[in-house]
Amino acid sequence: MEGEGNVRIGVRRAPFRTLRLVARAAVDYALPPRCPACGTIVGADRQFCLVCWSSLEFLDGPACARCSIPLPNAIPDGDLQCGACLADPPPFEGAPAAVAYGPAARTVALRLKYGRRLGHARLMAALMLRPLRALAGEGAGEGGALLVPVPLHRWRLWSRGFNQAALVAGELARLSGIPHDPHLLLRAKATPSLRGRGRRERERIVAGAFALVSDAKGCAAGRHLILIDDVHASGATLRAAARVLRRSGAARLSALCWARVVPEAQGGKTFDFAALDSDMQQERMTG
Repeated sequence: MEGEGNVRIGVRRAPFRTLRLVARAAVDYALPPRCPACGTIVGADRQFCLVCWSSLEFLDGPACARCSIPLPNAIPDGDLQCGACLADPPPFEGAPAAVAYGPAARTVALRLKYGRRLGHARLMAALMLRPLRALAGEGAGEGGALLVPVPLHRWRLWSRGFNQAALVAGELARLSGIPHDPHLLLRAKATPSLRGRGRRERERIVAGAFALVSDAKGCAAGRHLILIDDVHASGATLRAAARVLRRSGAARLSALCWARVVPEAQGGKTFDFAALDSDMQQERMTG
């Protein structure tokens, strides 16, 4: 009898499944899926075209153990550190990113942040999942790790309507099973845009911008906190946020981003952060 009941339910639901398939086909015909970077028609949602996919530089080679800057000419070593971290160690242990900051990665981040393409958060999280699992380790979904998005000040949040880092963190939590807390860290001070600012000026602007909620120690003590953001440029924002999170009693502190700005030369040539156009771009993007 139970089997017959299931068959009847399946028969009743069949027309609805057919209707959904027909509706989906109609939508795809009128609004076909497009590459999130260049807009070329592709076969499925949140899928890059071949050209844009080939242009993405995945950061999975030798890197600094502290800041995760790629060191392609180095011999892989767990204790390998870049010169900058040896001179001034950051307040986090590891800050990997899924891809290097380039045209396709930049467009995806900007279209999420300023173009309100909220579905891009799911795409970014899917490609950030592998470095997240490597960072968090086994058993991270059982209470060890906690994802903490870099917050926006309430005025910026009200004007934009969402926090892109929180959207990405939520998708990562859904995919990985690692919990996230979008309220553990606060943006206590409104800061001007970092667009066109140099490294030292950025650090001055974000100094004192973050604060912990009153019960942060109860939520974070003994855990591995992982800061989540979209673009790692000079690292000023991540450093400022991490310094505050260290007061929570966390056992370990790391960071994870969608894209990482990689200096064009590993030694000698300084990257011009004042010319960077990630979160320093205009606050409207319709492309």
